[in-house]
Amino acid sequence: MTTTARLRAFVALADRGSVRGAAAALVVTESTVSAAVRALGEEVGVALLEKEGRGVRLTPAGARYAGYARRILGLLDEATAAARGEADPEHGHVRVGAVTTAGEHLLPALLASFRARHPDVTLGVDVAPSATVWPMLRHHEVDVVVAGSPPSDLDARVRARRANTLTVVGAPSAATAFDPATATWLLREAGSGIRATLTALLEDLPGDPPQLVLGSHGATIAAARSGLGVTLVAREGVGRLLTDGALVELPVPGVPLSRPWHVVTHPDATASTELLVRHLLEDEELGWRGV
Repeated sequence: MTTTARLRAFVALADRGSVRGAAAALVVTESTVSAAVRALGEEVGVALLEKEGRGVRLTPAGARYAGYARRILGLLDEATAAARGEADPEHGHVRVGAVTTAGEHLLPALLASFRARHPDVTLGVDVAPSATVWPMLRHHEVDVVVAGSPPSDLDARVRARRANTLTVVGAPSAATAFDPATATWLLREAGSGIRATLTALLEDLPGDPPQLVLGSHGATIAAARSGLGVTLVAREGVGRLLTDGALVELPVPGVPLSRPWHVVTHPDATASTELLVRHLLEDEELGWRGV
């Protein structure tokens, strides 16, 4: 078994938390995963795993090694895509990462438009909270990210921006005698950029308003529509609901907030990734502007 295969088995185990989960993800036997990770540990020369009940967990050394393993595998995949794309960008591969709201409301039009112009470029898409998406770019697991502002310490290049406004919304009944200091606030999942912004907003409110954590963007919007509470959202993501009157904007000090979307790539983006960036800047209907 190659070192690359061993690394993939180890990262799958680290991500899934069990040999069984890693084997299912890789579509191999559990014994194959166990043998690969054991051989990798022998190669590294330190224990990467330790027993925990009936299962295993990463040792501190294993957790540190997993970060490097992800970057190594990401770079290998990127290198393959870069080489193939450099030879023929129109038949290359682009791995796209996006935060949840962008994945639901921006990516469909962007990718459909791109595919219509460049049908032979294959696309991979990962949609996750910002706390997951930015490390994927850092580890070279994706080629381009569509999200809010990138972390200041990220070695990356902002290629385009698009206007995005955050506003507070609730059911029409919530507008009656609305008080942000006593309303029930609906929060997104952990790792969400909008959740972090809303948490900071709540810290400036008097008192300690009740909070309810929902598991996704869709669940938060549905809960707001039902009158369960109010929440902070991208206005564009609920535009139709606002027009139909299912939701209304509510007055909160400091809101609305301008939080532009960003398209971010590695400094040395692949040729096929450059095709995607160039396309989104040329298609004026998509609303992106170069940086």
